[in-house]
Amino acid sequence: MAHRVTASAPVTRTLRRWSISGTLDNLFFVLAGPAALWLAYLVLSQGLQSGWTRAWFYVLFWLVLAYIALPRLHRLLTFIYVPDYFIGRTRTSDGLLGDPVNLAFLGHEAQVHTALLTAGWTRADDVSLRSAWRIVWSTVLRRSYHRAPVSPLLLFGRHQDFAYQQEVLGNPSRRHHVRFWRCPDGWLLPGGHRVDWLAAGTYDRAVGLSLFTLQITHKIDENTDVERDHIVATVRAAGAAVQLSVLENFATGYHSRNGGGDAINTDGDLPVVDLRAVRVTARATEEVAVPVPTPLSSGDSSGAPDKPVRRPAPTVFGGAVVLLRAVTPLLVILGTSVGWSGLEDLGVLTTRGGSTLAPRLEPMQDTYLVAALVILAFDGALGLLVLLGSELARTTIMGLSTASVILSAANQLHAGEAIELATNLLALSLDILILVALSSPTARNFARQPRDRKASRVAVAL
Repeated sequence: MAHRVTASAPVTRTLRRWSISGTLDNLFFVLAGPAALWLAYLVLSQGLQSGWTRAWFYVLFWLVLAYIALPRLHRLLTFIYVPDYFIGRTRTSDGLLGDPVNLAFLGHEAQVHTALLTAGWTRADDVSLRSAWRIVWSTVLRRSYHRAPVSPLLLFGRHQDFAYQQEVLGNPSRRHHVRFWRCPDGWLLPGGHRVDWLAAGTYDRAVGLSLFTLQITHKIDENTDVERDHIVATVRAAGAAVQLSVLENFATGYHSRNGGGDAINTDGDLPVVDLRAVRVTARATEEVAVPVPTPLSSGDSSGAPDKPVRRPAPTVFGGAVVLLRAVTPLLVILGTSVGWSGLEDLGVLTTRGGSTLAPRLEPMQDTYLVAALVILAFDGALGLLVLLGSELARTTIMGLSTASVILSAANQLHAGEAIELATNLLALSLDILILVALSSPTARNFARQPRDRKASRVAVAL
C-alpha cells in the first residue's frame, strides 16, 4: 500500500548564473531552427527545378523536414508553452508531450526486473545504430525481434532507465511495452505519495508517420488503460508477493494525443504495484548490472546514481560531419587530378562565406592543395576534439558554422547569389547539419560532463 507522507524536506532553490557559454548555446540552438527550415526549402527548390529527373531530392526534403527542421521547431515552441514540471505525461526528445504516466512501483531495481522477467516480459535493447537498423529490417521483413528497442521518452528531464516489451505474434510492429524511470530521491507524487518508480505502458498497434514530425514511428492504441491493466495483471499473476493499490483520480481523465499524434484515452487512475516482498532472481541481478547508455538530456534532476553514458548520437553525427567537411576538399582535388569528371561542379570547395574557392579546379594546383590540407588539419582536429567531448571545440565549430550560414544568407538576400547544388548548397548543408547536431541538449550536456564522467566514456563503445 502506498503510504501518505505528511511532511517533506524543504526545497532549496538554486539560481542559475548568467554565463557567456550558456548564452552562446541558447543563441546557437535558436538560430539552428530557422537555418534547418531554410535548408528544407533549398532542398525542395532544387527538387522542383529538376522535376522528376532527381526524385531523390524529394526524399531528401522529407528527411530534412521530418528529422531536422520540424523537431527543432517543436523544441523551440514547446520550450515556451509546455510545463517543465511533473504533469503525469512524458515528453519526447522533440519536446512534445508523450505517453501518459500510468503506473507506479515500489521496490528496488532488481525486484522490478524480477517481476517483469517472471511475468514473461523481455527487456528491450538500448537504442543504438545496430538495434535501430535491426528493427527497421525486422519490420520490413516481418521478422521477430523480441528485444526491439523503444524510442526514448523523457521524465524528470532524462530518458527512461530501461524498458520491457512483449512481442505479439512475432510481429515487431505490434507489441506491449512499458518504460521505467527511477524517481529522484525525496521526490513525492502530487498528494504526498512516495513511490520508487514511475512507468508508462502503451500498446504498439502499427508502424506509421508521426502527425507532428512526419517521422516513421510506432502508432499506439488509444485505450492506454487497457495496456496499463494488462501490465498489472501479468505481474500480479506471476507472483503472490506482488501487492496492488490504486490512486483513484490521480489525474483528470482525458482525451489527448501523444508526441506521434496518436489519440490517448485514460481514466486518470494510477495503480501502485508493491514489489518489496519479491525475492530477487539471479537473472534479474544480471539485468541490473547492465549499464544504461542513454545520452544525457536537458535535465539533471534524476537523483539516480551516475552511470557511464554513450557518446550521444548528435555528438557522433556532428563530429562525423565536421570530419567529412574537412576531408571533402582534398578528395575533390585528388579526384579531379585523376580524371573524375563532374566533381568540380559539386561546389564543396568553398570558403565559409559561400563563394567558390576556385571557379574550376586544375589538377593538383599547389594553392588549392595547400588550402585543402589546411582545412583538413583545422576541421579534422576540431572534429576529433568534438568526438572526445571538448566544449571549446564544440563552441568553436558552431561559431564558424553559424558565421558561414549567416554570410551565405546575406549573399543570397543582398547580392542575389543563387544557392544551388552546383555552387555551395552542399557546403551550406554541412554547416547547418553541424549547427543543428552540436547545439542539441544532449551534445551540450555531454561536452559539459565533469572530467571524471568524461573519462568513463572512453570505455563505452560508440
